[in-house]
Amino acid sequence: MHTFKLTKKERLSSTKMIGKLFEHGTSLYSFPLKVVYLQTSLHSPCPAEVSFSVSKRNFKLAVTRNLLKRRMREAYRLNKPAFYASIPEGRQLAVMFIYTCKEKKDYQSIEKGMQKALKKLVELID
Repeated sequence: MHTFKLTKKERLSSTKMIGKLFEHGTSLYSFPLKVVYLQTSLHSPCPAEVSFSVSKRNFKLAVTRNLLKRRMREAYRLNKPAFYASIPEGRQLAVMFIYTCKEKKDYQSIEKGMQKALKKLVELID
């Protein structure tokens, strides 16, 4: 059983893996998020390691970037148990969520985009 926590082991922090993700990964789009993912073997026991990004070009203030990343993390954290349950046994993913909208969206629209993105991601890895 998976909890609603987002632990350090579930976060994608390896620069080598992030480079490999952008070099060999596949992307999909679910407004306001772009998702880059790669099926790979990870060093952690988790089915997925995730990372979140907001462009400095679109949002100059760090306060705004951090707010949007917090909203994305919260939307992922609450939808994570259903996502983990639908990943086939033995598969591991490296995933990067990138906020692409040029204006600040509220939490509900980010969560709706996250749910659609996770659903599309599960369909593509099956």
